Amino acid sequence: MLDVGQGDALFVESPTGTQVLIDGGGERKILSQLSRIMSPFDRSIDALIITNPDQDHIGGFLDVLKVYKVGRVFEPGTINDSRVYRNLKNEINKNKIPNILAKKGMILDLGAGVKIEILFPDRDVSLFSTNDGSVVARLSYGENSMMLMGDSTVKTEKIILQNYKKENLESDILKVGHHGSRTSTSDKFLEAVSPKYAFVSNSKNNKYGHPHKEILDILGSFGVDILRTDQLGTIIFRCDTIKQCKIKK
Repeated sequence: MLDVGQGDALFVESPTGTQVLIDGGGERKILSQLSRIMSPFDRSIDALIITNPDQDHIGGFLDVLKVYKVGRVFEPGTINDSRVYRNLKNEINKNKIPNILAKKGMILDLGAGVKIEILFPDRDVSLFSTNDGSVVARLSYGENSMMLMGDSTVKTEKIILQNYKKENLESDILKVGHHGSRTSTSDKFLEAVSPKYAFVSNSKNNKYGHPHKEILDILGSFGVDILRTDQLGTIIFRCDTIKQCKIKK
């Protein structure tokens, strides 16, 4: 989970070298973070996933497209009329990058047993708010798993709880929705996921007060270990198919 300030950016690399960047943070943040974890000779990323078309999730993708060759782009189908979103869509089209709507049931196979399963959207979300329509996915590798919430809300969580059993949602790590906002992370959803760790992506002293105290309290009541980019910077975790992930704080 890359330290991009008040935004989201998660970089995934499988043992086969397949790379996926889930969200790109705001403008002028992502390239310096990618340079710390990618070889300077590596100028390609297999896929970008836009969980939410708001600026704090997509602003950095314009910089990424200038430097890296991107294989394909996945997005939820929600709409943002911002200049940044329009420019990003234009660049995707100009570079003839396949642009795919993420849908429930899609599985992105990264090789060597690493998979990203799309849990939501399960419908047309073009009229949803950008947060309610956020992509939710579950990353798995052997016995390790991570729930990726984007900016999804309690409304989204209720839909997912209706569609999936607890055994399909349980994950070792929860990437907390909406930077730890009180609009996400209900107790029922947290009980279903039952994570050991919660990752929160946010900046120091941000104007929104993220993560909200209510969310920190509920995570604490479930005994979840909370890791935050505002306190720890970039958080790196390495996993194999059997052992638990090693987290570098």
